[in-house]
Amino acid sequence: MNIQFGFIGLGLIGGSIARALREIHPSCRIFAYSRKPELSGDIRDAINAGVVNHAVFSLEELSACNYIFLCAPVDCNITYLPKLKAIISEDTVITDVGSVKSGIHTAAETLGLSANFIGGHPMTGSERTGFSNSNALLLENAYYAITLTDDFPKERFQRFLSLVKEMKAIPVLLSPREHDDAVAAISHVPHLIAAQLVNLVRTSEDADTMRMLAAGGFKDITRIASSSPSLWESILSANTEFVLPVLRRYISLLTEAENALSSSDRDTIRSLFSEAGEFRSSLQERKGVLPEAFVLHADLRDEAGAIATFATILASHGISMKNIGIVHNRDYEQGALRIEFYDRDSLERAYTLLSENRFSVYR
Repeated sequence: MNIQFGFIGLGLIGGSIARALREIHPSCRIFAYSRKPELSGDIRDAINAGVVNHAVFSLEELSACNYIFLCAPVDCNITYLPKLKAIISEDTVITDVGSVKSGIHTAAETLGLSANFIGGHPMTGSERTGFSNSNALLLENAYYAITLTDDFPKERFQRFLSLVKEMKAIPVLLSPREHDDAVAAISHVPHLIAAQLVNLVRTSEDADTMRMLAAGGFKDITRIASSSPSLWESILSANTEFVLPVLRRYISLLTEAENALSSSDRDTIRSLFSEAGEFRSSLQERKGVLPEAFVLHADLRDEAGAIATFATILASHGISMKNIGIVHNRDYEQGALRIEFYDRDSLERAYTLLSENRFSVYR
């Protein structure tokens, strides 16, 4: 019998998982649940792409699935658990892709679903959303956090672990609380910091001047402030227990920096940057929970048609640009032209192509 997968939510992450499963198991059957009588654009796109076999309008139609992936917002995923309990078989595995794990594990335990539920969090993403932006390669070489309890059968765990590895992701086993504490520091608090740093500039008396002078460094560290407000309201509300202590530690570190500046303590300021730089250099180059930007900079002559030349070279080789612009303030940056691409492959091809055409380009 062919393996069957059910999806509740089929956006960027759910769609990417579905695409990967279709490639791994070409004969599998994939069902996408629609809570509304009319099909969403994501489900329609998935059917047209040959990824999804059937759209279903009742959860009961997922009862024969071997795996059910919950890919809706964090708080919505939890609401599906009691409904699924009534229709799944004894061997069905329910998993999610949410970035908060403690709450959904508690809900599963309360409902008596600990033997059926295993938490999952593909630690990858993009600033783009929806099935149309999904990609089977999105999970490749990305960490895939797996959270489980002692009640989850070992044989089911091994099957799920194999499935994650087949998608070419890198499984990392964590307890729900370990996971939530980690992502609070590396994802959730950084999103708060980025948003408030933008708001700091936005509410300043000379905001217009700051906006004009904002260079790549500021834009890079605040890029994630453009994330979905409703999504982050849901995530932060679900992980308040772990976000608040991390946020308070960060505020304490800012206070240390403030005190060092107030007392002209140059040694502490130097040490702050030295220790941070050393640790950052040790970070592994893998996909992570913060969306990655694929950017090149290039030297640009101030003459008519200069930008068109770059665009023509890239377009003639089928390389699409996400954004292109002149960088007037180039603190910490080389090259007057900033070109952003949709993926790493496009960036690498563009770098090679422009270099071969004797342009000075910088990653």
